[in-house]
Amino acid sequence: MKSKIIVIEGLDGSGKATQAKILTDALAAKGVPVRKLEFPDYKSPASAPVRMYLGGEFGSAPEDVNAYAASAFYAVDRIASYLSSWKLDYEQGAVLISDRYATSNIIYQMPKLSDGERDAYISWQSDFEYDKLGLPKPDAVIYLDVAPEVSQRLMERRYGGDNSKKDLHESNLRFLLSCRRAAVYAAERCGWHVIDCCRDGDIRPVEEIARDIEKVVTSILC
Repeated sequence: MKSKIIVIEGLDGSGKATQAKILTDALAAKGVPVRKLEFPDYKSPASAPVRMYLGGEFGSAPEDVNAYAASAFYAVDRIASYLSSWKLDYEQGAVLISDRYATSNIIYQMPKLSDGERDAYISWQSDFEYDKLGLPKPDAVIYLDVAPEVSQRLMERRYGGDNSKKDLHESNLRFLLSCRRAAVYAAERCGWHVIDCCRDGDIRPVEEIARDIEKVVTSILC
């Protein structure tokens, strides 16, 4: 079987890690050779610039590092992970389920640019990571759409109300609103699969969202 990369994207607090694990376990139970990836790879030394950026060492606001420089931080982390960890799995036909991927740069860095620069950035991002660096292109991107105010509530639960635990992106609601607009634009522009994860102002049950994701993935793997 030809390898597939399925990306689970979404704002912070949208449940990406949970859904990526559920999907990975479901495919493994069916005998599919599968591996779960997660980015950034904070265990790797290659993630140091990302950790410095999110920790505020380059400035107290996301915009203090321009979109292209910050994108390069994340790209280095991903290509290092690919070359050192999962390249063989990809070459041998495994299904890779990725909690975030190169597409996260579009969500979190494109908002730093004007609307007129968006398409040029999307083209640059694809050329830089996939064509120039050699990172494999994803076969599908599933975007978990969660209203920012809902994701903020979920993060409050995760951190027990301690806002000091939030990183540079998570603590800035204005920036997250811009990220959601960027994601909605990119989903339409790039053909991402969008799953509405909210109902009546709150998150839908995890199991319901998982079933929606599995339907999308089944259509891709068949």
